[in-house]
Amino acid sequence: MLTCKEFLNELTDYLDETIGAEIRAKLERHITECPNCWVMCDTTKKTIKVFKGMESCTIPEDVHTRLMAAVERKIAADKKST
Repeated sequence: MLTCKEFLNELTDYLDETIGAEIRAKLERHITECPNCWVMCDTTKKTIKVFKGMESCTIPEDVHTRLMAAVERKIAADKKST
């Protein structure tokens, strides 16, 4: 049986349907036996469905500029701390 960590490592490929039949069967067996992973899988599926149904929107240029500057500051700070 898969561990929960192994299940989570494969979750993206499982939801994208890019894994082989054997591992898919193992993952499906795991979520029938593990309520926590079932909730994680179900919630992720629902979240993806909601986001796929949303229209994309652009953010104002000044917000984009400030956001990118904040990301760059964070990256620089992280590099200094390592």
